[in-house]
Amino acid sequence: MTTRPPIAQQVTFIYTRDLAGASAFLRDKVGLRLALNQGDLCHIYAVAGGAFLGVCVNRPPPEDPGVTYSFVTPDVDGMYATLKARGVEFEAPPKLSERFKVYSCFFRGIENYRFEIQEFRDPAWPAADLAP
Repeated sequence: MTTRPPIAQQVTFIYTRDLAGASAFLRDKVGLRLALNQGDLCHIYAVAGGAFLGVCVNRPPPEDPGVTYSFVTPDVDGMYATLKARGVEFEAPPKLSERFKVYSCFFRGIENYRFEIQEFRDPAWPAADLAP
């Protein structure tokens, strides 16, 4: 097998009918920084390192988004408190999932997409030391 070129960054795109409202949610509620403004079609936000979240209006959002977008953090409780203070409504407070060995909580955001604040508690999770 040949060696593939490195992957330097990752962007996930979600879709909305209201770009201004979706951008306000990501900027003001979640606290993400706008990395690239593509005018009235798409706004791309920096999430962490080389990871980005784009919100676009160039296609309709799905009726029932089958995606959970997870923000991984070592301080789930702190993130929960910060976002809750900014008006984000969570499904429930953070809790431990013994099955998946994660401590997390969920909220709905843009066009009913599901977001998760998560900390892996599985020692097998490679975290930031994962090399490409």
